[in-house]
Amino acid sequence: MTHPTGTSTALHILGVPIHDISCAEALERIAVWIHSGGAHQIATVNPEFVMAARRNPAFRAVLTQADLCLPDGVGITLAARWLGRPLRERVAGVELVERLARRAALTGWRIFFLGAAPGVAERAAQALATRYPGLVVCGTWAGSPAAAEEAHIARRVRDARADVLLVAYGAPAQDMWLARNLARSGAAVGIGVGGSFDYLAGVVRRAPLWVCRLGFEWLYRLLRQPRRWRRQLALPQFAILVLLQRLRQGRPLPGPTIT
Repeated sequence: MTHPTGTSTALHILGVPIHDISCAEALERIAVWIHSGGAHQIATVNPEFVMAARRNPAFRAVLTQADLCLPDGVGITLAARWLGRPLRERVAGVELVERLARRAALTGWRIFFLGAAPGVAERAAQALATRYPGLVVCGTWAGSPAAAEEAHIARRVRDARADVLLVAYGAPAQDMWLARNLARSGAAVGIGVGGSFDYLAGVVRRAPLWVCRLGFEWLYRLLRQPRRWRRQLALPQFAILVLLQRLRQGRPLPGPTIT
């Protein structure tokens, strides 16, 4: 896969590329790719992705080769600031899907919803179709990231003539599935969207906007889903490693601001 023409050189956070691109620019890039054809993979990267990629070389290779690695997660934007390369915007996966659906309703792009628990993809697609009349949902399927199902699922997506394939198997499964199967699915764009279907379907309640703006969406999710605590252990490790990367770049540790 090729890196997006016109996108600035990626910032590498602990070896994982992050593109400084806005949601609006990502949508324009998607429009170009749908028009030109081919297979283009988008990853929505958060600190858990980065830590998983450190442990899993195959996952790291997938992220390195992706056409866009979007900064999803306040930890990524904070890390970029610490490293002296502040990003213009956080591009959350669920917000990208919302804006993509709105654009698709106007352009006629065909979207396939793959993954999540049985019935969730259908509910997410229906919710978006209700909000954005004219949205063409060309298919929904829970399926599985298991290798035995790959050929069947790819054929199902190809038969649906999807322009955009949204995959909600969670990382790294969704991103590695796309790397193996996007080209044969026939979709021009494949996006790993994590838990976005759960939010859109109303299975999981998203944090209020003011909580998101303060950067505490992760805490809100932890309070509502305490079982996530093990996953959150990656955050302090991520912060420490980013600070070490900053030191290796010859930049002092951030200190308190004196006014």
